[in-house]
Amino acid sequence: MNARMQPEQHDVFMSVKQVAAYLHVNEKKIYALVSEGGIPATKVTGKWMFPRELIDRWILTSSHGGLLTDRLVIAGSDDPLLYRIIMAFAHDINSHAQVGYTPTGTRLGLDLLEAHRVDVSAIHWGPESESRTRHPALLQQHKPHKEWILIRAFAREQGLMVHPDVLAKTDDPEKLTNSRYRWAQRQAGAGAQRFLLEMSNRCPGGEELNVTATALSEREAASAIVMGQADVAPGARSAANEAGLGFISFGWEAFNLALSRGIWFRRLFQDLLGRLQSGACKQVADNLGGYDFTHSGEMIWGDE
Repeated sequence: MNARMQPEQHDVFMSVKQVAAYLHVNEKKIYALVSEGGIPATKVTGKWMFPRELIDRWILTSSHGGLLTDRLVIAGSDDPLLYRIIMAFAHDINSHAQVGYTPTGTRLGLDLLEAHRVDVSAIHWGPESESRTRHPALLQQHKPHKEWILIRAFAREQGLMVHPDVLAKTDDPEKLTNSRYRWAQRQAGAGAQRFLLEMSNRCPGGEELNVTATALSEREAASAIVMGQADVAPGARSAANEAGLGFISFGWEAFNLALSRGIWFRRLFQDLLGRLQSGACKQVADNLGGYDFTHSGEMIWGDE
């Protein structure tokens, strides 16, 4: 290879020609990766530039035996059971690997997955019966979706978390939309907020809820009720039980994990999946309430 084609070690950014030489591919392949969102790049004065540090990191994370296989970072939808399982996993492996979970909501989790900031994104977006069309449709809005797969973690019961004193007065969702009841909503892009919008559209007057708090996670929404900032919030049965709240069920939803095929092969992810399917996990799930593991571990989409 021509030495002039090799990027200098001190180069912070590489051009298309340089990164093509660096990766031993032709320039057309680089442009294809850019259009798919599959490679870290930025446009400067009309030209694509590639940060050397991020290219090196991308190579490592793309390799099944790469240096970052001892890391598993999870974002996306919030769930009490998933939180417990991941925290126990992180405790058990101690300093031998890094396992982290940051609930961000469904859409932001997928944005972070696309940007290669996280390894896995948890998602929920509507009833379980529609999840096999809704969830892939969400993923297909992102450029790297052809490299992604969906794995079923579990199904969970979704509905309204309600202060016990309020639930003693009524369990009618339509009556709860009355302005005298205070609602905690979720942030835009959260699956629970999507559920709330769909629910309120079905209830007369629901589009004018008395919203007094915006929560960034299921636990924060439950806390808003416990702390007297709201009376009702969307959430899962498990989150309501965890906080000692009442619950009105609207049915079941699929809780899936979106990830790249490369992450699927990582030992850490397979270990996490094994924990989700273990007897110990199901015992915790029984204590929290509102979980179904019938299809846990199945590849729901992306097996092409």
